[in-house]
Formats: sequence, structure tokens, C-alpha cells
Amino acid sequence: MKPAIEFYFDFSSPYAYVANEWIDALAARHGRTVRRHAILLGVAFAAAELKSPVAYPLKREYSLHDFARSARFERVPYVQPTPFPIATHHAARVFWWLHDTQGDAPAAQWARSAFRAYFTQGVVLSDPGALRELAQASGLDAAAAEAAWNDPIWKDRLREANEQALRAGLFGAPFFVVDGEPFWGNDRKAQIERRLAEGPF
Repeated sequence: MKPAIEFYFDFSSPYAYVANEWIDALAARHGRTVRRHAILLGVAFAAAELKSPVAYPLKREYSLHDFARSARFERVPYVQPTPFPIATHHAARVFWWLHDTQGDAPAAQWARSAFRAYFTQGVVLSDPGALRELAQASGLDAAAAEAAWNDPIWKDRLREANEQALRAGLFGAPFFVVDGEPFWGNDRKAQIERRLAEGPF
């Protein structure tokens, strides 16, 4: 069986949201699966001495325009959320709780639900009440999800995921690893497709 595509994301990354909408179909076209990794971009930015592009006045307006344009290009809905960016550690812990206790598919479904909730409906994932409601609407046991995001076990699991991502060379999101080769950004889609079809180039 061919190796999975490693896909690292933060729930507050617009580009990761867009990439999450196309990565499964792209992988399937080449007989691959996707292994998702929820991480915190703040950890990566700190390690790389970077900041979010919207933190730079010169980049902010362009970035906000490009987020929406990139979504339109992929024909996925997008509404710039407010506040933005947000802390996503609770949502990421729920991802790892589902991943490790129920498997890839429930975790991937949660990733889709959380991304779409934030970037199309403005659901503030950093708000515990809103996140609890989203968990319930997504078919999860809301009380169990809340217990998970407060549990030291899943706090440590997310910390471990962040450390593994840094070892993989991550400094932004979305970040992909295809057969050992890293690709950073939603705009690497064509290169990833060619890499899967033809091998190294």
C-alpha cells in the first residue's frame, strides 16, 4: 500500500481550510490516503521566529483578500471570520481524542466540521460554549468532547503532535509531506499532484 500523505493544519488557518477541502480527492486520484495532524501554528511560528501574515500591516489587506480569492478559486464557501485568528487548542485536542480513540474517519469528519463552522459560519472555536454546541451538532457527545479538551492526556497528545511537526520541518500551514518530501501551502496543490503522478521532479 502506498504511504499516506501527511497533512498538518491549524484550525484557524484559512489556507489549511481550503486545502482540507481538496486533499482527500487529490489523494484518492493517486491511490493514497491522508493522515491528518492537528497542530498549533503559534508553536511553529515561535520556533521559526515568524508571525501570522495578518500581523504585518503591509501584508494584512493582501492576505485577507487572498484568503477569500483562494477559496473562490477552489470553489469552496468562505466568510472571513471575526475574531481572527483564534486559539484552536480545544478543537485540536478534540481532533486527537477522536483520532486516537475512534480512528481517522471520525477525526477527519471533525476537522471538516470545525473548519467549515469557523470559515463559513463564523463559529468561534476558541469559545467553549460555541465549541460544545458544534460538537453536539456534529454528532459528538458534547460533554465528552469538553472533558477531552480539558484532559491532561489530550493536552499532552497535542503537545506531542506539535513537537513531531517541528521535527518534520513544519513552519506554517497547511504543510504536507509526500513520500518524505515537504510541501508548504495551499498553492502547492499542482506540485503535489505532479509529485504523486510522476515522482520526484
